[in-house]
This record gives sequence, structure tokens and C-alpha cells, in this order.
Amino acid sequence: MNSNSKQKKPSLLTRVMSPVHLGQQFVASFHDLWRTPMASLMTILVLGISLALPATLHLFSKNAERVSAQWQTAAEISVFLKSSVTEASAQNLLQRIKLYPEVQQVRYISADDALEQFKQLSGFGNALAYLDSNPLPITLLVTPTQRHSQPMAAKALLEKIQGEREVEQGKLDVEWLTRLQAIMVLIKDIVFALAALLSFSVVLIIGNTIRLAILNQKDAIAVMKLVGATDGFIQRPYLFTGFWYGVLGGLFASITVSFLGKFLGAAISDLAQLYENQFYMQGLNLPELGLLLSIAVFLGLMGSFISVRKHIRSIEPNAD
Repeated sequence: MNSNSKQKKPSLLTRVMSPVHLGQQFVASFHDLWRTPMASLMTILVLGISLALPATLHLFSKNAERVSAQWQTAAEISVFLKSSVTEASAQNLLQRIKLYPEVQQVRYISADDALEQFKQLSGFGNALAYLDSNPLPITLLVTPTQRHSQPMAAKALLEKIQGEREVEQGKLDVEWLTRLQAIMVLIKDIVFALAALLSFSVVLIIGNTIRLAILNQKDAIAVMKLVGATDGFIQRPYLFTGFWYGVLGGLFASITVSFLGKFLGAAISDLAQLYENQFYMQGLNLPELGLLLSIAVFLGLMGSFISVRKHIRSIEPNAD
């Protein structure tokens, strides 16, 4: 028993050469890609473009979220007081609202000031001069704190202010904020769904490419099995090929996304300057680029693993 176990134990030379042979297979698999340059290049381009599309959508979604972050707050709540409220009562209400923990500041607009502003903005100054009395009420412009400027919190503050006896009506336009939030969530869901579908297609493409490579080497694989090569030994170069497809496809996707971000970012910046605004497109950061490359490698390995497990096992040497 001891002599048999010693015979089965791999030699020191075999254990030392195993990592060396693994490295040789790793490098050789990269060179094997260029034995069929057009097929390899097409696979890399398809993989890169398939990953670049959702990555580009993510890039624009990230920048849109950054721009809209300044809009995700309710700027002001317009509070219209009852016509019977005197200026003294209005000032008293103003001081009470200032004490609200949800309020950052309150601005007082008298009825006369409101009418004067309306004359200037509406263009009906001459017509308004014929009015017997001022129809506009005293108005308070309430600015919530940053914490309470989100749509739901701002609505709660509006309801609280409307509970004051001097208040006739409060106005807070947050419907568009709610719609904007829903649109951003929808865009993220679309990016995720598109990424999942394209990732599945990448796995199929790489799997089919590896399958064709295996079929082209069918006779050689049968001979290797005939002389005692294990399935794992035969599969390893094809797995390395899937790895290289993932690396090269991920690099192409990263370059494509960076180029599109700079190209379209320049056009968006020019458009923003027409509105006297400054906007600079933020590209993918290092963690995002690393994630993109990791996903590409994972998809390459998955596609090749599925293909080699299925097809190499089915190849058996001919007994004749």
C-alpha cells in the first residue's frame, strides 16, 4: 500500500512545473486568439459594444441624477393669508412659523408689494390702476430646511402651516418632483434590465465562439484524451480564452464609454452655456471602470465554462 501510494504521488518536478505550464497555457491562449483574427476581433467588439451600451446609459443616468439633485427639493411654500388678517396678525404668524423646526426662513410680502410685483410681471399695470381695492392677500414665502425640503416632508410642513387660523391657502408644487423621481427610478430599471439581457447575449456569443473552437480541434482533443489527458487539462486553455475575451472586451467597452462621455459631454456643455449654466459630464470613476472590467471577465469565463463543460465531455476517442 505504501509503495503504491508513493508511486501515485506526483513528483517534485511535476509540482514545480505545474504553475509554469499553467502560465504557458495562459500566455498561449492569448496568442491563439489571433490565429483567427477576424473572428476574435468580431467577438471582442460585440462583447465590448454589448457592455458599453448599458454602461453609457448608467453614465448619463448618474449625471442626470447629479443635475437633478438640486431640483429634488421644494424651494418655497407660498402661504396666502385671509383677506381679513391685519399686518400685525400677519407679523405674529410670521414669527410663529419661524419657530418651526422644519423652517429655514420666512419672507413677508405685503398686499401692496404683491400688487406692485403683479403689475410689473403681468403687463396689466394700466388696467389694474382702475381697481377700487387691492384683491391680493398678504403672502408669506416659507423656505423649508434641507432635511424637510423633500416632497413628502414639504407636504407635511404645508399641512401644518395650513392649520394656522390666519392661513387661507398654501401652495406647494411638488408634483413635478415626484414625477422626476419616478422617471429616474424608471431609467435605472431600464439600465438594469438592458444590462441583464445584453449580459445573457454576451454569454451566448462567447459560448458559441468557444464551441466552434472546440469543434475545430475535435480530433486533437480526442487524441489528447487517448493519451490520458484529463478533461480539466483540456478545458483550461479554452477557459483562458474566455478570460482574454472578457479582458479585451471590457477594455474596449471602457474606452467606448469614455469617448462617448467626452463627445456628448462637450455638446451638453455648449447647450448649457446657452442657458447661462455650467455643466461638466462626469465620466466613470475607477471603481466603476473596475466593475465594468470585472463583469466582462466574469461573462467571458462563464460563457467559456458552459461551453467547454458541455462539448469537451461529449468528445470521446475512437476505439478503432
